[in-house]
Amino acid sequence: MGYEELKIEGRNAVLEAFRSGKTIDKLFVLDGCQDGPVRTIVREAKKHDTIVHFVEKERLDQLSETKKHQGVIAVAAAYEYAEVEDMLKLAEEKGEPPFLFILDNIEDPHNLGAIIRTANLAGAHGVIIPKRRAVGLTGTVAKTSAGAVSWVKVARVPNLVAAMEELKQNGIWIYGTDAAGTDYTQTDFRDGTAFVIGSEGNGMGQLVREHCDQLLSLPMYGKVNSLNASVAASIFMYEAVRQRRNPSGKP
Repeated sequence: MGYEELKIEGRNAVLEAFRSGKTIDKLFVLDGCQDGPVRTIVREAKKHDTIVHFVEKERLDQLSETKKHQGVIAVAAAYEYAEVEDMLKLAEEKGEPPFLFILDNIEDPHNLGAIIRTANLAGAHGVIIPKRRAVGLTGTVAKTSAGAVSWVKVARVPNLVAAMEELKQNGIWIYGTDAAGTDYTQTDFRDGTAFVIGSEGNGMGQLVREHCDQLLSLPMYGKVNSLNASVAASIFMYEAVRQRRNPSGKP
């Protein structure tokens, strides 16, 4: 399969895409259009918890590839999403403690693609992203991942906090990243582990932060006080890998 995300245009085509169960990341609708077919499409989008953007005709014309959008354009994911349960099952099948990443407010597709690429190399069991205020599995993400998106399970959930609580019920410890946290090298990651990575600008949301079991920090010695999200994720990944390759204890 190619890496380009799929644009579906026209009322019948978009409605059939929803009804067939195709994963739609975003729906763009002509602002002010309230006729029956469009209302039906918007209802289907809400039923599937798809993000709906009401935009001006100029924006639709800009997005359109066919110039026959009839007031609606749906953007389908470049790849299908997994479920959180799929990641836990994968860890169980491998006989390994779950090793996951939770991404909060990551909107840069290059960051998401880089994290997915490193997650594959580090042997992580999956990446969890929110449906809103975050980039999905776009063509750019797939390209940046260098094909790793085909191998790493990515779950897109409506509520990160609910997903975190589900992981806790499965014995997984949730580690958030914060400058005021504990030095990451002093923490044991050999059991079930999920790291929460926030955006460079805003970090983790407040509710997500409050539901972490522990906050971790990376030592900073320069004038800049933050790391690129994908770089920070890589550091945590390989510290977990290092520890898991040395099950008798940390050196």
